[in-house]
Amino acid sequence: MTASDAAAGGPAGVRGHRAVVTDEGAPLPVAPPTSGPVAILPDEAELHVSAVTGAGGTVTGLGPDTRGIVWLDPRDPDGLAAALDRAPDVGWVQLPFAGVDAFADLIEAHGDRVLFTSAKGAYAEPVAEHALALTLGTLRVLQKRARASSWATEPEGVSLYGRDVVVVGAGGIALEYIRLLRPFDAHVTVVRRSSAPVASADRTVATGELDDVLPDADVVVIAAAMTAGTSKLFGGRQFALMKRSARLVNIARGGLVDTDALVAALRDGSIAAAGLDVTDPEPLPDGHPLWSEPGAIITPHQADTPEMVAPLLAERVRANTEAFLRGDGSGFVGVVDPAAGY
Repeated sequence: MTASDAAAGGPAGVRGHRAVVTDEGAPLPVAPPTSGPVAILPDEAELHVSAVTGAGGTVTGLGPDTRGIVWLDPRDPDGLAAALDRAPDVGWVQLPFAGVDAFADLIEAHGDRVLFTSAKGAYAEPVAEHALALTLGTLRVLQKRARASSWATEPEGVSLYGRDVVVVGAGGIALEYIRLLRPFDAHVTVVRRSSAPVASADRTVATGELDDVLPDADVVVIAAAMTAGTSKLFGGRQFALMKRSARLVNIARGGLVDTDALVAALRDGSIAAAGLDVTDPEPLPDGHPLWSEPGAIITPHQADTPEMVAPLLAERVRANTEAFLRGDGSGFVGVVDPAAGY
């Protein structure tokens, strides 16, 4: 794991956020893209223009000579599809988020010739910080305290120190969250696609063993990619396996959790609480049962804010533009594996 040297904003002397890079030097799934002019779409932002030009690249409007695209709208895969149709010689596309599920069809269609890079790991620090806040909040029953209108007399809440924490995922967010847990002497189990050990965890198991590790977990944190294989990874079966005192934290994608099953688990006491920065559906509609569920803390998908992520994405654009111009396929960060879907 390495960290980029780019700090994200803040007053002079403040460290700011840095990327947590987990795939530096990874092989590319396609041939190295041919370097050339880069289009920043759908609307240029000065921060990202400066990132491209600062790396030695040339920013241009979309046209037949375009060889790279920096795509800044995470909610418009159709717009990117149209851009690729207009510029068929594009060989590299930088996407704006770590999660690329909205672009899954596009990646599948073009991934045999276009290198897609994401913001994987770029936003790990602010998101992990938020995950820790939700962890502590649910353990200290802040979901109930925030709704209270009278002084409580029953003591509630438990400490994070020495707890068993299961982290689902092994990307930058998961690694940074585990680092933040160190002062609490928690016992950490990582669940990932393979059982290859994560050095900072006490134990690593493959996804097929998820159900085996849930019964011992005091806290379960979901930090995995959303793919066809992980959709509704957590449902009624998983909640039934968990301790009644367990807390669930989801800062990945809402679709990783069966929402109806989660509501039922909170209502019948199968689990004690849930801290959610993401939901399914999203935005969560007014009047949805989760809003009034006393065991839930919900934040509106703001584990990172534009102020936090803008300089981090600009740094990712700069680093990948340098790799793009190098032309030998080395140095790309956040490479998307079309087969894996992230």
